[in-house]
Amino acid sequence: MKKSSKIMSLVLAGAMVLSMSACGSGKTDAAADTTAATTTAAGSEAASSAEETGAESQAEAPAEGAVYKIGILQLTQHPALDAANQGFIKALDDAGVQYDLDQQNASGDQSVCQTVASKFANDGKDLILAIATPAAQAMAGAVTDTPVLITAVTDPAESGLVDTNEVPGGNVTGTSDLTPVAEQIDLLQKVLPDAKKIGILYCSAESNSEIQAQMARDAIAAAGMESQDFTVSSSNEIQTVVQSMVGKVDAVYAPTDNTIAAGMTTVAMVANDNNLPVICGESGMVNSGGLATYGIDYFQLGYMTGQQAVKILTEGASPADMPIEYLKAENCELTVNEETAQTLGIDVSVLK
Repeated sequence: MKKSSKIMSLVLAGAMVLSMSACGSGKTDAAADTTAATTTAAGSEAASSAEETGAESQAEAPAEGAVYKIGILQLTQHPALDAANQGFIKALDDAGVQYDLDQQNASGDQSVCQTVASKFANDGKDLILAIATPAAQAMAGAVTDTPVLITAVTDPAESGLVDTNEVPGGNVTGTSDLTPVAEQIDLLQKVLPDAKKIGILYCSAESNSEIQAQMARDAIAAAGMESQDFTVSSSNEIQTVVQSMVGKVDAVYAPTDNTIAAGMTTVAMVANDNNLPVICGESGMVNSGGLATYGIDYFQLGYMTGQQAVKILTEGASPADMPIEYLKAENCELTVNEETAQTLGIDVSVLK
């Protein structure tokens, strides 16, 4: 098997407790500035074909000559959020939507999110996409008269973004990246049957992550293991916190936390050097050195969000009446980092 390759695609229909799952990427500026990058539909690049995504646009062709002003705010740059961004744009392109795209990346800075949200509120956008919970919260707080789509958010209602996930009730709707946490803990037990104590690593500043951490605590307890939280407040603390886990836990579970995902190379460097396996919330984290995950396809998640945008822009659909959407179990995939498994001396053949 190739390094960081997908070795199989699992459909755990009988075992899936969560049929809708989520776990946090697009063409972004890696710098911390917020200079707009304007593109057109003709110039955008698709990350993959519609056949690769398995998604088809359901919207009617937009009115000839209509060009929509769309703003995108992405919290930070890491593979999952980048993929969601790319999927969103691909859905617009597949539907034939013409647009002027204003791409902004906050580089993980909440104050930048607020600045961009204020800018978009006054720019006369036709539609806005916010990627990841902090970006979504900033946008929802600043924009009240423009449709706002969100993605890579675990629980929009719990995060205060909509009235309910079933009936959002305002100008905000979108897609959830709710992670199949129970299945990920089951995966951990399969590859690490002797593990007794699991460290849960996440950023305490992300409401998304606390929701997943609680799900992980419950799943770990149900599996007869113990859990212990290890939190960071910023990326600067990652190395120290991971080092503090050595000797205290048998394995690490890291949910789809944006701070941890962006710093996953540091997590993997310390953990792998100390023979500490890391089960991750999404595949990008595995590709950056984690051991394995069973998670969703973020490109598909973004594509689904783009289809919502097409309905709003070309069919007059109202965000207030559009439920938060989730990817189904069949969109979950197993990803294993073969090099990490070899480094740790872990036999992953049980997953074949």
